[in-house]
Amino acid sequence: MRTSKNSKNKKCAVGLIGILAFMLTACGGREELGRNLYAVKEEDERIVTMFSPMEKTDPDADNVARTAADKTVIMAEEKLGIKVRYVTYTAESYQDKSYDEVALDRARNNMDDIYLLNPDVIQALGEEGKLMDLSGLECAKNLRDVVKAANIIDGKLVAVPQEVVAYGLFINKDMFDQYNLDLPETPEEFLECCRVFKENGIETPVGANRWWLETFVLAQAYADLYNGGNTEAEIAALNSGQSKYSDYMRSGFEFLKEMMDKGYIDAEKAYVSEAIEGEGADFLAQKTPIVMAYWGAANTETAYGNPDFELLVIGFPSSRGQMPVMPMTGFAIGTEAEHSGDAMRTLDVMLSDEALQVYTETNKVISPSRNIEVECIPALKPLNDRIEENVYVLGSNAGMKMEQWGNTCVIVRDLLNGATVDECMAEFDRLQEESLNK
Repeated sequence: MRTSKNSKNKKCAVGLIGILAFMLTACGGREELGRNLYAVKEEDERIVTMFSPMEKTDPDADNVARTAADKTVIMAEEKLGIKVRYVTYTAESYQDKSYDEVALDRARNNMDDIYLLNPDVIQALGEEGKLMDLSGLECAKNLRDVVKAANIIDGKLVAVPQEVVAYGLFINKDMFDQYNLDLPETPEEFLECCRVFKENGIETPVGANRWWLETFVLAQAYADLYNGGNTEAEIAALNSGQSKYSDYMRSGFEFLKEMMDKGYIDAEKAYVSEAIEGEGADFLAQKTPIVMAYWGAANTETAYGNPDFELLVIGFPSSRGQMPVMPMTGFAIGTEAEHSGDAMRTLDVMLSDEALQVYTETNKVISPSRNIEVECIPALKPLNDRIEENVYVLGSNAGMKMEQWGNTCVIVRDLLNGATVDECMAEFDRLQEESLNK
């Protein structure tokens, strides 16, 4: 059923960091180092190195188009009298290495001070003891519970994000109104909407790509786990093997299989399509009424920020209604970082309420600090309302022994490529057994 699971997982997991790279503008000069990275000149000043997809390779570069993240770096540089040097992964030249693969190698070999990491890499490095405990930072006192839950490993807070990434369904409200359809709450209601669109000549009601279909599965799998009042006990049962991940996942995979069989998604196209690039044109051209994407895509004109129709972003269908799915990237520091003290102080400024207020206002995203509220655009209000009610599913949770986001992505791709639901569930069982034997 599977071919080269490890390499596929590495490629799947790069999606979240790719979001940030997609949103950031290129700045500064470059000097090539190998196939995957850019290096910069050495400086005599106090320097903290940061590995990320962002592009600020010269600490003294005159950047006229600083991004939200760059602004927080400037605040740290000015307050602490240090320079932050980026070591940059560039997707166009990675060749056979994913961002995650390079990040793992660099962190394991203590090559940088600060790393911007995807959730499965955070989990792997945290379990290996390669990441410092950030719970002592002043900024950690203000974190939302959802951020702590996603990034605590063995009692240590090993990563902190600058934003809480929330995924939802992007809806062409005009097309729903045209066919007198209410916005779906449950999987059954969602399938009925797809049926109506299909019968009225909409060839593919749901635009999909090879990265984000797992959001449907995660919303249905964990709606009760995260919102039923018994989260810790259920996760403990999964971690001990008393419960099976496959029992949680089966309904979501059966849902996706039904969508494939009925032509509501194009499985062959989704299997090879990049996020937004694969389905974005049809959505904006009003050929398909539904796509899935992350919060920031609604604010970004190069994504879905300027459509010719009324856009709404809602949660994924679940037994508990519309459900946001929230995975976490995060900044982390290596346990043997050469400049660990300055790195800790840098993150404390970058992730302070003052800096996060700037970041949040610039990107119009959800802040990891409970003290900062986002003024979202009207299109995002339905999704934001659910999050403000503390209704959500975590797409990544470092407290689960088996990594969720990347593994589910890979197994969904198996389904797209012809695997049966039973074969997919067998793979979850295998991965769970593997995690129990670590």
